[in-house]
Amino acid sequence: MATQTVRSSAQAAIEKALAGESLTADDGCRLMASRNPADLTALMAAACELNDRARPHRRVTYSRKVFLPLTNLCRDRCGYCTFVKGPRQRGAHTMTPDEVLSVARRGAELGCKEALLSLGDHPEERHPEMRETLRELGFESTPEYVAAMSRLVLEETGLLPHTNCGTLDYDEMAAIAPWNASMGIMLESASLRLHEPGGPHHGTVTKRPEQRVATLETAAGLGVAMTTGILIGIGETANERVDALLAIRDVQERSGNVQEVIVQNFRAKAATRMRGAPEPSALDMLRTLAVARLLLGPEMNIQAPPNLQADGYETYLLCGINDWGGVSPLTKDFINPEAAWPDTDRLRDLTREAGYELRERTALYPSHVLDGGWARSHEVASRLAELTDDEGYVKPELERWN
Repeated sequence: MATQTVRSSAQAAIEKALAGESLTADDGCRLMASRNPADLTALMAAACELNDRARPHRRVTYSRKVFLPLTNLCRDRCGYCTFVKGPRQRGAHTMTPDEVLSVARRGAELGCKEALLSLGDHPEERHPEMRETLRELGFESTPEYVAAMSRLVLEETGLLPHTNCGTLDYDEMAAIAPWNASMGIMLESASLRLHEPGGPHHGTVTKRPEQRVATLETAAGLGVAMTTGILIGIGETANERVDALLAIRDVQERSGNVQEVIVQNFRAKAATRMRGAPEPSALDMLRTLAVARLLLGPEMNIQAPPNLQADGYETYLLCGINDWGGVSPLTKDFINPEAAWPDTDRLRDLTREAGYELRERTALYPSHVLDGGWARSHEVASRLAELTDDEGYVKPELERWN
């Protein structure tokens, strides 16, 4: 009888979503709880239907990018991260302007349109060595350096920056935003429980959900389109995943500046506190993606990284996603260095086999390009106009495949 009740309530939530009603936390939790195969099949079908309602041309996007890890120093120490180094650890590095330009120029030659600037959060707050590095470079803070490098990349290479540098206050973001097509900060989780001793966020300064949400809302005040998302498999419960997705939905309903939500699966890495933690299963990922579509609605852009699932990532297209995220022909995924990007020809073929057309986008989503109000400077607006067609995608003659 209990199984029948869960199944019936899951089906009711699916019907509610298909009717255009907003799902509650209870609805989301029921969908996550059901283990009936028929419910999962219906859930995935509903997620696809909602996605197709908003995108009748059945297009899936990706961004051809170059990854610029500006610095791998950080004031946080998350239990699953190998990107971050201490200043005296092997591999610790802050890129110089010459290094930034060298990689960005090579990326532009290979047809990239986006420069992802990803780095640790305010490392100078923890490491005196970073303060000294910044002084040598002529800057007082990491956000100030990020703003300068964003401008340098845009003006010298034409790549459109997308910066993910953690939490920012209004003045910090105001300096960075004019040189970025969009920016990002992952919510990761809304669970305070993960900050308790032994949890993946214990001892971190900036991973508390209220701080991440505050950065999203700061961006809204500046008119910055933001990417955010959740990281699944780091110890959160299924209900806590729903809480995180609804926290993002709440931000979008209040502020309207979330252009994209990523559902990213945890990958265990050696030399981390979570090296022995189990990774999410393929079914877990499919279920979470489909629930995300139903909770966030048809219009939201939902991304799943194709490089974090060795085989079968094309099944994500059966769960209502409409974006593969950034894929680089040049640089590795420095956050998940063990996970190679897929070949874009292969990505296009797999997308086509699922019944969708793969199109290249910039760091600003086509819908936001067409809106016309999201570029924070003339320089960004002009570059977007050069790169995009009348539907907001990269012009077909500028698309590159490998």
